[in-house]
Amino acid sequence: MTDSTARRTIDTIWRMESSKIIAGLTRMVRDLDLAEDLAQDALVIALRKWPETGIPDNPGAWLMVTAKRRAIDMIRRNKIRDKKVEELGRGSDLFVEDESSDEENGEIGDDLLRLIFMTCHPILSREARIALTLRLLGGLSTDEIAHAFFVSEPTIAQRIVRAKRTLREARADFEVPTGSELKKRLETVLEVIYLLFNEGYAATSGSNWLRPLLCQEALRLGRILAEVAPAEPEVHGLVALMELQSSRFKTRVTASGEPILLKDQNRAQWDHLLIRRGLAALERAQSLGRPLGPYALQASISACHSVARSAEETDWVKIAALYEALSRVMPSSVVELNRAVAIAMAFGPEFGLQLVELLEEEAALKNYHLLPSVKGDLLEKLGRNEEARDAFRFAASLTKNEQEQQLLLRRAAECESTRKGGRA
Repeated sequence: MTDSTARRTIDTIWRMESSKIIAGLTRMVRDLDLAEDLAQDALVIALRKWPETGIPDNPGAWLMVTAKRRAIDMIRRNKIRDKKVEELGRGSDLFVEDESSDEENGEIGDDLLRLIFMTCHPILSREARIALTLRLLGGLSTDEIAHAFFVSEPTIAQRIVRAKRTLREARADFEVPTGSELKKRLETVLEVIYLLFNEGYAATSGSNWLRPLLCQEALRLGRILAEVAPAEPEVHGLVALMELQSSRFKTRVTASGEPILLKDQNRAQWDHLLIRRGLAALERAQSLGRPLGPYALQASISACHSVARSAEETDWVKIAALYEALSRVMPSSVVELNRAVAIAMAFGPEFGLQLVELLEEEAALKNYHLLPSVKGDLLEKLGRNEEARDAFRFAASLTKNEQEQQLLLRRAAECESTRKGGRA
């Protein structure tokens, strides 16, 4: 294995495993900053050894064991060995036992869920909670988080450093809270889980548009949370949304990894078990008898797509109405952009284009590639191919995902070809 191949492989493994390792270490050392440092130490050792020895059969367990050995060494060096070793009660069999416990999925006492609730502590600002959780659980770089929030990389880096310091100074608990404390943190926890899912569903950057394992992890956490808080409709709404969107995974990219638009997907290959699970979760959210929140409304929109046999047979009028309701409970420029798409599908592209052009004045969408992408699509439908080409090219210049960029440039080239064909 060449060094470059090994590094790419290790980078992929790290993205998949880092959150579990940090969560497990946080349980041990009760210090988020220290846990991340220990995990990074294990990564450095892997980068040094694996190109020579090869990737171990269970790289995640290898990293966890190495990081925990570093933690034990540190505890010993700090001369609190006897107390800590007694508390941990592990000795030479420590690692085998911990590896098995780390494999236990679906338990309420899940370390990852504990870590989410810890990083979503109310002593932090909403922005700090989300940035910190995406960094630690999503494995996102500061650059990727900055791009998602439309702010600078140094701003995100400072936000994360301050958040970890605040949690350390407050001695924040590493537990899933109960009662009112759980409700207090629930909104941010749901937001973070869905951000994790979205990063897996349409990666912000990199060479792959999909990161299915990240989606699976977010969905698993959502299902656990539904067991923890069964009376909260928004929890079921989020689970429904993730189940329904996950059902389309097999049809979202070509063999070469290029995105396939929703209208072009082979719906016969959608996962109908996940669709049924999603519809059932949505029904549970509705059965609780409270007004639908943002996740249940988005799940309702996704359900419209899931039950339609084609893009043309989709109930776009209902979807436009659901986006109108969503804009009232969760007003945002991105929601308005999606509403513009639904209105275009329901009543014609010229109506959608008017809304999109109004959104071009929004500062929040200045660098959001989907705005010119949607505009290009609507212009193309109206036969304004030269303008559509420019819009797609502009959208391609804004995205940092290579596969998405290729798709947008291909669409720009198609508009150019059609334009020349029209002239001829």
